[in-house]
Amino acid sequence: MTIWTRDTTLQQMAESARNSAVTALGIEFTDIGEDYLRGRMPVDHRTVQPFGILHGGASVLFAETLGSVAANRCLRRDDQVAVGLDINANHIRPISSGWVIGTARAVHIGGTTQVWEIKIETETGKTVCVSRLTMAIISRQESARPAG
Repeated sequence: MTIWTRDTTLQQMAESARNSAVTALGIEFTDIGEDYLRGRMPVDHRTVQPFGILHGGASVLFAETLGSVAANRCLRRDDQVAVGLDINANHIRPISSGWVIGTARAVHIGGTTQVWEIKIETETGKTVCVSRLTMAIISRQESARPAG
């Protein structure tokens, strides 16, 4: 049984991320399953740190991207939006080239919060990073309010 409440294509996800950090880092959405969203990110000059390995911050941005997009496809009402509340990441293995594949799966989908686990792996399935993302579910009107 699917967890999704909104029909969104991979193409629509890509279009909504245009002109953002998502496209700047080369992140692509590749697969939508019954209970997961998958994407990939290149390990290249845009995503490595000075030692030539994948930058931890790039991994976290990738994880939050997948979890945030997935969370917003699970909302129960059209007047809601899911926004990041907390994220953590454990960097397990370095990688210096190729692609990393990320898969976001829900741990909890509630009315006010969601929790997502994002596993980032090499193309051969070795774990690079494991991240947990907590999303707050707020009204669209609240999200449009200026800070302060």
